Amino acid sequence: MPVPRLCYFNGSVMPVEKASVNIEDRGYQFGDGVYEVIRVYHGKPFAMRRHLMRLSRSLKAIRMDFPDLEQSLHKVAEQLIRDGKIEHGYVYLQVTRGAAPRDHLFPLAPLPPVLSATITPCPLRTPEQFEQGGKAVILSDDRWLHCNIKSLNLLPNVLAKDEARRRGADEAVLARDLHTVTEGASSNVFIVRDGIVFTHPDGPLILPGITKEIVLEIAGELNITVCQQPFTVGQLRQADEVFITDTIHEVHPIVAMDGIKIGDGAAGPVARALQNAFTEYWHDTIAGE
Repeated sequence: MPVPRLCYFNGSVMPVEKASVNIEDRGYQFGDGVYEVIRVYHGKPFAMRRHLMRLSRSLKAIRMDFPDLEQSLHKVAEQLIRDGKIEHGYVYLQVTRGAAPRDHLFPLAPLPPVLSATITPCPLRTPEQFEQGGKAVILSDDRWLHCNIKSLNLLPNVLAKDEARRRGADEAVLARDLHTVTEGASSNVFIVRDGIVFTHPDGPLILPGITKEIVLEIAGELNITVCQQPFTVGQLRQADEVFITDTIHEVHPIVAMDGIKIGDGAAGPVARALQNAFTEYWHDTIAGE
């Protein structure tokens, strides 16, 4: 008998269809909350501490307290993985400020934060899927100037992702004033020119990706030169390789941009080396826990 899709809500694990949100939850009405997505490999959460550190920074940025954050979320993630019998997948964790009569101002009296989470199976990507790569389109980045906060306010990203799909692509690469590339709608973006990797530096214009963070560490170990500096749409179009990183896709080559081939239109050697090393990294990390 298949295991029902589970969630954690109000202190209990239950089937997702049993959970209900208070109509005045500030996350529901204002997007007043933050979230994380954590990969699960062989039944274990990967890079959990890094994700929880970023979640803590996001909570601080929106002036929300969450006592015993790390201990509480570790337990929630592990319980969902165990009860959901997930071998490979991802955990979605969300914290909202709580429920109060609708008002733009934060409630004067602190509210108990509302923690919810879901667990979703997600098979490992095959080598053939990596080599096939993905397609992307370039869109204007007109989001707010606090993209380093992993907030629930994702409508601009959703619209960009939908536009990419309408154009037959997998991802939207965002550029300020259609000039300076920042990141993808749900990923960080890298280009390779003459063996050197370029990616936008962390700051208010992008989300500091956990997979990006790990890939930069791996690049150093592989003696791959990395320059964390902005690059332009023109430089992206002329790159030898383009790849993105995110929790679900790890290192993912982009082989076409706006319908035009990148390089020779295939996964490149730098992306391949980083993906192979990333796979080895998560294998070693999970085995050591």
